[in-house]
Amino acid sequence: MPELVTRIFVVDPDSDFLGWAAAHLKAPAVTVETFAKAEDVLVAYQKNRCDLLLSEVRLPGMNGIDLLKRVRQSDPNAMVLLFSGIVSTSHVIDAMRLGAYDVLQKDKLNFDLRVVVESALRAVEARRSTLANAAEVPSESIQETIIGRSSAMQDVFKLIGRVSRSDAPVMITGESGCGKELVARAIHKFSPRAQKEFVAINVTAIPDNLLESELFGHEKGAFTGAMATRIGRFEQCDGGTLFLDEIGDMPLGVQSKLLRVLQEGEFCRVGSNQTTRSDVRVLAATNRDLEGEVAKGSFREDLFYRLNVVRIHIPPLRERREDVRLLAEFFLNRMSARRRGTHMRFSEDALAMLEAYDWPGNVRELENTIQRACALSNTDVLLPADIPLGTSGSRHGSATTSVTRMRDALQMLLSVSQSTPDIELMPWVERELSKLTVRHFDDDAERAARFLGLPLNTLQGYIAKPAEKKNRKAG
Repeated sequence: MPELVTRIFVVDPDSDFLGWAAAHLKAPAVTVETFAKAEDVLVAYQKNRCDLLLSEVRLPGMNGIDLLKRVRQSDPNAMVLLFSGIVSTSHVIDAMRLGAYDVLQKDKLNFDLRVVVESALRAVEARRSTLANAAEVPSESIQETIIGRSSAMQDVFKLIGRVSRSDAPVMITGESGCGKELVARAIHKFSPRAQKEFVAINVTAIPDNLLESELFGHEKGAFTGAMATRIGRFEQCDGGTLFLDEIGDMPLGVQSKLLRVLQEGEFCRVGSNQTTRSDVRVLAATNRDLEGEVAKGSFREDLFYRLNVVRIHIPPLRERREDVRLLAEFFLNRMSARRRGTHMRFSEDALAMLEAYDWPGNVRELENTIQRACALSNTDVLLPADIPLGTSGSRHGSATTSVTRMRDALQMLLSVSQSTPDIELMPWVERELSKLTVRHFDDDAERAARFLGLPLNTLQGYIAKPAEKKNRKAG
């Protein structure tokens, strides 16, 4: 019986990359065919389908996203893997929505490609038998407001692409300011409900006694002040998406009524016995530990499981520092455009300072910080002194506080050093501060040197300098 051969197609305009990919994927019973254009691989695919198609996103003529769409229109079970040097948010979401197996960054293929390809090939038969054709949604590019090149954010984009195809409830978790509503809007944008309304409600912003009316509406005279019948948000966005932010603060009584809507798709307005039906997809978000709230009895367990069908967690900005520069430059470019074409930019020292900060307020704090810096700056180059960090809102106040804290730290260092008089303090400080700064910037000595305002060779000299001790004569 002849041995089954696995066929892999690779398309990329770079002939050197095609040669590397063919050699990298070479294995017994595997054939790799390479193409420079999407149009060529389409012709080959129609004649003799492959088991796995790997494509660069940016291709001459038809791009990788359009190639993915064309291939899966003719073969709903096609296994397609995309890659690119710069993968935008909209490309990742669009690709996953259209059924791509994965989207990889080109500079990481040397480590990731073989593992992902082997995983995809193991899934080929199962996927062909279980996956239906992806729903076609108008190919509109999402505004690049959800930004990130970190692995954590790439995973978020992929989840958005997958979950947008269904009507399943989604629980979005993460700290305040990390962009939970943006994720909810992206899910709606790429879903079959995109042409209907998206309604966002912050549960904490509405008094408990009015929240039920806000969601489900009320009849005239239902309570004091109800001067007329009013429809609620569920009726307003029938066929669309309702986003409930800070769901953990919802009163238990309203939780019961929300659970009925999720289970039965129906509810009653306040003051009415008439049942109203509504087809609404519910997305929820919280920065609280809902499992803990369930254990304490302040959040219904059955509602939690109804809402937590799919969970998307957005990591805080301090855990994805590689996204800080990208986000900061995006916000600065957007605000520069509002200043009638003035092109503003960061100095390298300013970007290094932004990357070193922990951003307790996450992306929202970063955006507000850049906005304040633009408002206060008198030049088109933002320097560290122009950027207010912290919550003071005042550039000078924040800087003064920071300087005071540094002086306090130095005073403490002087006090402690008196107990070890045999150490030459300045060489020790130079060496230890240099080592700590390099470690803080993930062993990137050039960034550490820029941050400290030192030439690179000086920084390296401090680190290499051995510990020195005073030569004290015996008294």
